[in-house]
Amino acid sequence: MGLTNRSVGTHAVDQGLCVQRTADYDKVIALAGNPNVGKSTVFNGLTGLHQHTGNWPGKTVSNALGRCRYEEEGYILVDIPGTYSLMAHSAEEEVARNFICFGEPDAIVVVCDATCLERNLNLVLQAVETGRRVIVCVNLLDEAKRKGIEIDLSLLSERLKLPVVGVVARRKKDLRQLLSTLHETLQTPPEEASPLPVYPIAVESALARLVPLLDRYRCGGLNSRFVALKLLEQDDTLTAEITRYLGRDWLQDDALQAALADALCDLKTAGITPDTFKDQLVATIVKTAEQLCRGVVTRRRSEYDTADRRIDRLLTGRRFGYPLMLTLLAVVFWLTISGANIPSQWLSTALFWVQDRLSDLFYLLGAPEWLHGAIVLGAYRVLAWVVSVMLPPMAIFFPLFTLLEDVGYLPRIAYNLDHVFLRCRACGKQALTMSMGFGCNAAGVVGARIIDSPRERLLAILTNNFVPCNGRFPTLIAVLTMFFIGTAGNALDSVLAALLLTILIVLGILITFGVTKLLSRTILKGVPSSFTLEMPPYRKPQIGRVIVRSLFDRTLFVLGRAAAVAAPAGLLIWILANVTVGQINLLQHCATFLDPFARLMGLDGVILIAFILGFPANEIVVPIMIMTYMAQGSLTQLENLGAMRELFVSNGWTWQTAVSMLLFTLLHWPCSTTLMTVKKETGSVKWTLLAFLLPTIIGILGCMIFTALFT
Repeated sequence: MGLTNRSVGTHAVDQGLCVQRTADYDKVIALAGNPNVGKSTVFNGLTGLHQHTGNWPGKTVSNALGRCRYEEEGYILVDIPGTYSLMAHSAEEEVARNFICFGEPDAIVVVCDATCLERNLNLVLQAVETGRRVIVCVNLLDEAKRKGIEIDLSLLSERLKLPVVGVVARRKKDLRQLLSTLHETLQTPPEEASPLPVYPIAVESALARLVPLLDRYRCGGLNSRFVALKLLEQDDTLTAEITRYLGRDWLQDDALQAALADALCDLKTAGITPDTFKDQLVATIVKTAEQLCRGVVTRRRSEYDTADRRIDRLLTGRRFGYPLMLTLLAVVFWLTISGANIPSQWLSTALFWVQDRLSDLFYLLGAPEWLHGAIVLGAYRVLAWVVSVMLPPMAIFFPLFTLLEDVGYLPRIAYNLDHVFLRCRACGKQALTMSMGFGCNAAGVVGARIIDSPRERLLAILTNNFVPCNGRFPTLIAVLTMFFIGTAGNALDSVLAALLLTILIVLGILITFGVTKLLSRTILKGVPSSFTLEMPPYRKPQIGRVIVRSLFDRTLFVLGRAAAVAAPAGLLIWILANVTVGQINLLQHCATFLDPFARLMGLDGVILIAFILGFPANEIVVPIMIMTYMAQGSLTQLENLGAMRELFVSNGWTWQTAVSMLLFTLLHWPCSTTLMTVKKETGSVKWTLLAFLLPTIIGILGCMIFTALFT
């Protein structure tokens, strides 16, 4: 659930290349690192912001910008997406690479995980190759200590010839030490260059041909050796970025072209093809990292992750993996359902009390009745309904789901579902984006950036809507309770509701698999790509931070987006309900017109028009149905589910109608916010239209088939 008010909007840096320096904040610092090393936690601690963090890879999907001060200096910190390498393989890795290379940072702070330092040093060595100033921040020292891992930071600094700081990102004093080191580093002239990886003789000879020629261009501050490596690597995307960065077609230099051709010919003669060149680079970097870590990292225990492995055998095993997943999902839903009812009633009472006061104010001012109806009974009343219905479940659901993230369980879900998505010719990371969709489908769409392959990213985006978001839960729960559980309010009702809701969710997941496979065999053909999914260690969740972060960075953000479209929708609904043609309002006319088609789906015209008008926000579908059935000019809130059931039954509802309603709620078109996000992420009207039509057609066909079989 990576969509937050810090990862998009004004706090995000578009592609990370346009950072405005000021007189007070004139130093730009790139915060880099592998996924899941605590980079965003360091960013939050230094800037005081709340960039979303979580215990699974791929959290940061765009650059986030923050500011901090140390003594008299102001620093602009840019939290770039996590990446294992500057040899970019995905959109987010390109964002990270491009900022390091072309964002002209004054320094790069590379955050490393103390529990797997050797692997993290690969990125450090590549960052050094760019020619930028580098500071190594070794994070998670507390976890390393618990696992019996000791790190000689002084020796590492001596070998790298770089500043090395050990921190526990949650400790302010450690971050002050990091800032102090950063300040001292930037105040002093660069020292002796760090030892670069020494590549095989053939590669070094090829570099020797190109570096002197590239020195003439200065390469905008990039190390000429690094640029030469990328030319030999034949990385077309990076070459294009360098050309755009230098502002001239530097590759047209005849001498450079001739030297490059000779260098590539020499490599071919030495048996190094374009396919094996990267392997040579990677092997050398890995070997250099191993040599640097000898004597630096000491493990007191040979098996330092025994407990994690035992838990993994349970959570990812064939026997218990799937049952435990479903059980945890049901528990989360049960806690959400049982805990949201009373707060929702309190909030509804308070908000509708405010409505009464607004009405008093309009009457006191002598405002015309139509203005009072449009503003108070239309825009505000719908807004109040959305907030009272949506806020309590989100305030419970998001923290619970975030706890699963912090503990490190979400990557295990991806691992369990990986082979299923593989059979669908998709990427296992789609399981993570699907999980994000439970909170908000727009968040799931943005989260698809963690998938490397454009084809597989589209598969995740187009199918995310089949997992119901938080906005559809109230409708699903209400219909399940009224027609299949009972409205007496017994102790077991919430448990049964959670189980039935879990069954519906599983149906949505199965449809996701089916549609993904269908798309991958038709318009999005292709072979599933391989990927490395890092299993983070299990960590004790930071409950206080989880609650605060979930409320402010997720709940209020998603609620704000829903409220922004709910008020205008409320105004439109009021107009349709109060403008009459032939003694019948426009809403009833629309419902009557749609009724024959809706009957084929097991619904009626009122239900279908409610879904259409609920396009801005799914939470208002049920209120619109109530208003239309009761022929009211504004949304009406019934006292309880029993009264609502009586109203629906009196208007022809049966158990078949309820099932069709559940199916269409689960499968119908995405909300307006999700579709706008699809358009932004894909940049294509075609894919946005398909994201709308795909669930719509499947929802209509599903309801028609059910109606034909059981009516």
